[in-house]
Amino acid sequence: MDDKITILITDFSYQDRVLIMLNVKNLDIQFLNKEDHSWLKAVNHVSFSIEKGKVLGIVGESGSGKSVTSFSIMRLHDPQGTKIDGEIEFEQINLLDLSAEEIRKYRGNKIAMIFQEPMTSLNPVFTCGYQVKEAIMLHQNVDKHSAKAKTIALFEEVQLPRPGSIFDSYPHQLSGGQKQRVMIAMALSCNPQLLIADEPTTALDVTVQKTILELLLKLKKDRGMAMIFITHDLAVIGEIADEVAVMYKGQIVEQGPVKAIFETPEHPYTKGLLACRPNPHRSLKRLPVVADFLSTDKEMALAHLLEINSYTPQEIALRRKALYSQDPLLQVKQLCTWYPVKKGLFGKISNYVKAVDDITFDVFPGETLGLVGESGCGKTTLGRSIIRLTDPTSGQILFDGTDITQLNADGLRRMRRDVQIIFQDPYSSLNPRLTIGSAIMEPLQVHKMLDNDAQRKAYVLDLLNRVDLKPEHFNRYPHEFSGGQRQRIVIARALALKPRFIICDESVSALDVSVQAQVLNLLRELQQEFGLTYIFISHDLAVVKHISDRMIVMNKGKIEEQGFPEDIYNNPQAEYTKKLIAAIPG
Repeated sequence: MDDKITILITDFSYQDRVLIMLNVKNLDIQFLNKEDHSWLKAVNHVSFSIEKGKVLGIVGESGSGKSVTSFSIMRLHDPQGTKIDGEIEFEQINLLDLSAEEIRKYRGNKIAMIFQEPMTSLNPVFTCGYQVKEAIMLHQNVDKHSAKAKTIALFEEVQLPRPGSIFDSYPHQLSGGQKQRVMIAMALSCNPQLLIADEPTTALDVTVQKTILELLLKLKKDRGMAMIFITHDLAVIGEIADEVAVMYKGQIVEQGPVKAIFETPEHPYTKGLLACRPNPHRSLKRLPVVADFLSTDKEMALAHLLEINSYTPQEIALRRKALYSQDPLLQVKQLCTWYPVKKGLFGKISNYVKAVDDITFDVFPGETLGLVGESGCGKTTLGRSIIRLTDPTSGQILFDGTDITQLNADGLRRMRRDVQIIFQDPYSSLNPRLTIGSAIMEPLQVHKMLDNDAQRKAYVLDLLNRVDLKPEHFNRYPHEFSGGQRQRIVIARALALKPRFIICDESVSALDVSVQAQVLNLLRELQQEFGLTYIFISHDLAVVKHISDRMIVMNKGKIEEQGFPEDIYNNPQAEYTKKLIAAIPG
């Protein structure tokens, strides 16, 4: 009898081990600092496991160590400048003990990865089909024709439209969501048992994000894969993961089933991540940020934090009465921006892409007007047309009574002191060869503001302080800053000329949710301090609802509907708006 019991217990233990596909134990990762040859610890004593067929979500801010951890599973770190200690057991084999030749048998074949930015992961000089076909031929013993057939079948499986056409398309010819599907197809090409998805939906439209999440879940189920899904957004984790590990400063501070983490988070950092994403069901004056939760003297009950920050109906009514009793600052009337489609040897115009098509609206002094819609809906073209970075085809744009469409170059230069834009990608809008102090001083010099550079420098230092940057940052270059800091830099540059009106074009879309909350709070503070008027462009309806006084929903160059945020969210009239609301994660 005792023998039988022993056998049963042994069998159960074996079965339990077989269910665990990946087991990471006490992982430490250090990187060599080439300046002083010291070692910097990026990951500290991290342990987690994942079962077959399950999804583990790893969540945390940029720099928390989540991507570094995933790279170590694939052994993608430079062996000369990296120290890795601990164990990474895949099917009971420690991957850290394998030679460079042996790890290649796992990388791509059994463990595959979808990287964060598909445009930088895909080679721009080769077609999408060629790149996936090449991966298949590298890992599998098949000829070109079989590899092409398999590639097209994979494109069909990841629900790409016109798979044959996309096979011959280059990356720049596809949308963000389509490029991400190509990357998923490449990752699946060798039938991996474990798929690592590193921020695969960051900066995608919420509707595209939803389809990608649904696709990954379907593929996981159909193929019986396990998955590690890495993101900075706990709301996204709630859509896809079974278990979640929360990382902060290189350590896992909390882990467990998603439901338990969402309903009863224990660590202050987890509470902060949950609280800082805009919630469309609340109207807050200021978004909670992670710092509100991280120290004992600052931590407070979330219910109290929301209560003291919530707008009352009376406050909202008073603000609206003050805003809409004024004359409009900006009037857009029947604006069209069309791009000609040319065909044939002589470039004959065959049609037009109507990026902005008969748009009319007003913006009032001190107001934030939100423009929301998917990529390609025309919202960015509309923003660029308003400040004449793109010349409109027809219509009127009246700023403080002056028709911007009729201004010459000198008139436009003067107008741009009053109207500024914050672009989507702060890194590409900053000159990498200029220090950030010089970049912010440049418009002051062009417009001859203040008497000399000494005064301008003092003014710039004051601006840096206003956007929570330090005086010593003046002489640093853009690459030396985080994404959130770079966004603060371009906000400071936009404020330098003391404008009255700022267009924020997807200015928080690629930021961590915690940094996003800080930037949204900063924009609102600056509006109150300087009396700024905003057009806030975003694909995320929850973000637009939080910051806007009124909203416009755009689709295919036209306005689908417009009104107050709570009216549009609670009672959407257009099917397109209903789709955007349904796609909000969480």
